[in-house]
Amino acid sequence: MTHRVRVWDLPTRLFHWLLAFFVFALVATAYTGAMEWHARAGYVVLALLLFRIVWGFIGGRWSRFTRFLYSPGSVAGYLRGQPHPDHLVGHNPLGAGSVFAMLLVLLAQVATGLVSDDEIAFTGPLNRFVSTANGLAATWYHRQVGQWLVIALVALHVAAILYYVMKKRQVLVRPMIVGDKDLATPATPARDDAVSRLVALAVLAGCFGVVWWISTLGMAPPA
Repeated sequence: MTHRVRVWDLPTRLFHWLLAFFVFALVATAYTGAMEWHARAGYVVLALLLFRIVWGFIGGRWSRFTRFLYSPGSVAGYLRGQPHPDHLVGHNPLGAGSVFAMLLVLLAQVATGLVSDDEIAFTGPLNRFVSTANGLAATWYHRQVGQWLVIALVALHVAAILYYVMKKRQVLVRPMIVGDKDLATPATPARDDAVSRLVALAVLAGCFGVVWWISTLGMAPPA
């Protein structure tokens, strides 16, 4: 007997797929030289990341950071084949590590983009607030290090999904589309009702407002 449980609320699912799309857009526009669209995609990614950070504290049960911030002992147990029941519901320890790594790497990539200056086609809105040396260092990281870390993490993420499908017969994509997961034992479902979705929409709007304000700082005269 299986138990169908709502694991991923709609805001988390939309965040996941929108982030995937706009990260792809970032890579594509970077390599085609469409820097205006690259900047726009970067602003959207920043807003999504800010949303996910907030949602990691107030979102559905299995989307909260506290539900997949595992202790070293818990991670070791999972690797020894002794998973905690929670590992089989939301993010397991390896998936949790992937989530945190992706958030950190993308935040670093966006942050360096905001202060970067390629001296050709793009200057970040916050570049004027850092020294020339720091701006150039950020640009170097953004182009020579950060982008490859993003690509590597995306490739690792896709490889992990394929591994779970082929080796463990676990389809990880479907629950991130429909929200529900079939489990062998009952589990507390994530809240995913109209109220929580309206809260998520308000949070997302606020995050886009913050990003819009940041984008205008490059146009404002020095204080």
